[in-house]
Amino acid sequence: MIYLDYQATTPLAPEARDAMLRWLDGPGGTGFGNPHSAHRMGRQAKAAIELARDQVAALFPPNGRVIFTSGATEAINLAIRGSRPRGEEGGTVSYSAIEHSAVGDTAQDAGKSHMLNVARNGQCNTKQDLPADTRLVCVMQVNNEIGTIQPTVEWHRKAKENNALFLCDAVQAYGRIELTGADMIAISAHKFHGPKGIGALWLRNGVDLHEVQTGGGQEIGLRSGTLSPALIAGMGAAAAEAKDRMEQDRDHVEKLWRRARDLFADWTLNGSEEARWHGNLNIRRKGLDVARLMSEVRDVMFSAGSACASGSGRPSHVLKAIGLSDKQAKSSIRLGFGRYTTLEDIEQAAGKINAAAEAQGL
Repeated sequence: MIYLDYQATTPLAPEARDAMLRWLDGPGGTGFGNPHSAHRMGRQAKAAIELARDQVAALFPPNGRVIFTSGATEAINLAIRGSRPRGEEGGTVSYSAIEHSAVGDTAQDAGKSHMLNVARNGQCNTKQDLPADTRLVCVMQVNNEIGTIQPTVEWHRKAKENNALFLCDAVQAYGRIELTGADMIAISAHKFHGPKGIGALWLRNGVDLHEVQTGGGQEIGLRSGTLSPALIAGMGAAAAEAKDRMEQDRDHVEKLWRRARDLFADWTLNGSEEARWHGNLNIRRKGLDVARLMSEVRDVMFSAGSACASGSGRPSHVLKAIGLSDKQAKSSIRLGFGRYTTLEDIEQAAGKINAAAEAQGL
């Protein structure tokens, strides 16, 4: 099988797997201790978590703290709900039209919300005004469906001018490009070769939240629940590996991108070619039956739009936001590649996908 769905999840790095094993001990081992216990095994587990916290923090801006969560969805919920004043209706949450549903749905559920429009190239338009009562602005750094890199520096500035906080979903950016300034940043480990089920919210120093998941208050009083040393150690190792080889990974992705663009020259690119993470190739072909294509190319793992909405039957809200019709959105596919993808993978996948598309008479 050829895996080309890196925006949905990434292969677990061997370094992350190795880091996790000690903390998965069974009876007779010493690595299964509760990190919140005061005895020796608990202190050892806690030390592993704090090492990982430092490893994860090394890829964030300075002057902040890392709160471990179950993933980016929980981190986003903590940021949006936890920044709303207790007992008050609060102000408006403004978010871009191409945000992940973890942002859009949570913003709508948490109170007043306002959607920011995007240009045809997929970038959130910085010329538009924010509602006067905006309390939080949410703009992702790299879009998960079309890979567009957003003008987050400008949006952070606009948020500050409106006395609002700025939340950045950096799930697709962390470990790949330098993170820009923000008040809060959400990430998920399995998007940078770490394990599933663990993520983090970075908080700029001076930003205060209230907990939204009550209990023991284990994670700096903001997130209750026993932490997993194994998952966190894996996340830390994946972060350290991403930091060490960021330039190498980026150069590799550029080679894959150039080859893929040549092989899919007859397809139309969705979103910007320049302001984009080049590990994301979202393309369309007029009249393409994507369901049939995926059925006929079963040994290539790719996505019809966003993996989060696959099978819903609805056209991608991201592709609709950049001006595509329902037919154009539904004739689009997304190919995602990265560290462990080879040129041979790209070439073989392109041959199979192009042949299947041509068999549809396209």
